[in-house]
Amino acid sequence: MVLVYIDQADQQIKKSSLEAMSYGAALAKQLGCDVAALVLGTVQDNLADLGKSGAQKVYHLKNETLNSLDVKLHSTLIANAAKNVNATVVIFANNINGKAIAPAVSVKLEAGLVTGASSLPNTENGFVVTKTVFSGKAFASIQIETPIKVIAINQNSFGVVAYDTSATVEELNIPIPAASIKITKLEKVEGEIPLTEASLVVSGGRGLKGPENWGILLDLAKSLGAATACSRPVSDTDWRPHHEHVGQTGIQIAPNLYIAIGISGAIQHLAGVNRSKTIVVINKDPEAPFFKAADYGVVGDAFEVVPALTSAILKMKSTA
Repeated sequence: MVLVYIDQADQQIKKSSLEAMSYGAALAKQLGCDVAALVLGTVQDNLADLGKSGAQKVYHLKNETLNSLDVKLHSTLIANAAKNVNATVVIFANNINGKAIAPAVSVKLEAGLVTGASSLPNTENGFVVTKTVFSGKAFASIQIETPIKVIAINQNSFGVVAYDTSATVEELNIPIPAASIKITKLEKVEGEIPLTEASLVVSGGRGLKGPENWGILLDLAKSLGAATACSRPVSDTDWRPHHEHVGQTGIQIAPNLYIAIGISGAIQHLAGVNRSKTIVVINKDPEAPFFKAADYGVVGDAFEVVPALTSAILKMKSTA
């Protein structure tokens, strides 16, 4: 069996987990076995709808104490669940939680682990998984030889596949150990699209010259329904909050569209965004390194280009 861990936030299933579910369903078909989802905690979504992303069955360990991440506790429960259902492959989304839990689960299951997988394994001669390395600049093919295998799939590398089916939901009854941590206070950013889940991202750099000029970027993001991000120098100087910093030392994202405004494109920044499906760069410097990584580039003054782009988008929406 292929078992897919379904990550959640605020009792809502994450989009990256739906991608992992579709990936697991495709792998199960390739291996000729069943596929199931594993949900920990309480969720508001209809779990049977996970069938629309490929799940045949959903195992649910319903306990509100599991709504907040406790790596030790979650990894123990996932490993025990995998043993309980005789799973031979355990799938995670390679997001913040998946990166923390998957290695611990692999140790508990004595399983080979590949994080950052970018495609389905080649099972014609063994079990070979391709993953991104060197900040997405190269690929490595890794053969897993252990009986149980753990894979964390990169966001936006497989996509959500629609299935016309509904999954059966089964309550999972396994002992829940005492939590190893206690959360005494939790502060969340409200009213914003989470960067790691966003399909569209508009990002700004020092080319915007100051926080007082960020309005043109926010207007563009609002017109697109996009999340906002920034380069490290911008967050370091407190022009924007640190949770918007994307790059090698910040959040690594893979949206369908990434618009970079006034960002030169240092290698540290590219490491966090180079898995984006489409990159659009707006910069008045034609020699900016970011243009080499861009799918589309606009050489021009951001203070002229961005408002014109926003106006064109709003006009197109009004006539649609």
